[in-house]
Amino acid sequence: QDFKNIVFQGKPLLVGLLSQFILLPFLTFLLIVLLKPIPSIALGMMMVAACPGGIISNFITSLANGNAALSISLTAVSSLVAIIMTPVNLGFWGSIYEPTASILQTINLDIFDVFITIFLILGVPLMTGMTIRNYYPKFTAKAQPVMRVLSIFIFFMIVIGIFVGNLDNFFDYIHYIILIVFLHNAVALFSGFQLANVFGLSIADRRSLAIETGIQNSGLGLLLIITFFGGMGGMALVAAWWGIWHIVTGLAIGFFWGSRKISVK
Repeated sequence: QDFKNIVFQGKPLLVGLLSQFILLPFLTFLLIVLLKPIPSIALGMMMVAACPGGIISNFITSLANGNAALSISLTAVSSLVAIIMTPVNLGFWGSIYEPTASILQTINLDIFDVFITIFLILGVPLMTGMTIRNYYPKFTAKAQPVMRVLSIFIFFMIVIGIFVGNLDNFFDYIHYIILIVFLHNAVALFSGFQLANVFGLSIADRRSLAIETGIQNSGLGLLLIITFFGGMGGMALVAAWWGIWHIVTGLAIGFFWGSRKISVK
């Protein structure tokens, strides 16, 4: 049903995909050129920008009185689109910025290998879950709350492992990383909202697209960083901190927008 919604919500969904996979990576590149962070941090920013929206965005969109149906559909569609667009964006933007291009050349990153890995990490579980949901709805209803808690627990275990393994780098660059992630996340949220505004979408849709663009699947980014970059300190710390920070900003925006009495048409 989420994918069928493309027919009925074509414009908002297409604008959302444009925001996530075209506009955000481009603005991330401009931010990197402006700030000139160390190469590993720059590549971490590119990795986060190349990822699809995170599942927590659906909850935050509901909290913010956004278009929850659009958020759910966009998360599902972007997760499959990411199988192609995440490696394409990482490879393209990483290769045209000389400091990050040298890293990609050093590790000899094979984009096809990234494609296969993302398909295994995102595509297979997504299609498996959709199939189980379709044929075993009662089991799914019981398992879903447990799986949500388990997925969040696993994510935070990965984040803790990243911080423990990079304590020296974290303390050396903590203020730097906090500032960069703050600016990067703000750009993502603002650009998603404004792009929806430019295309004349409703306020509810604008909120949804802002949240979908600002809440990135940093868990996927961390797994790719561990798999292909050996958990490179700067990259991993950016993705790990983003995973924490976007929950803070998401909840703040969700409560703020949710408290405002406006039409959600």
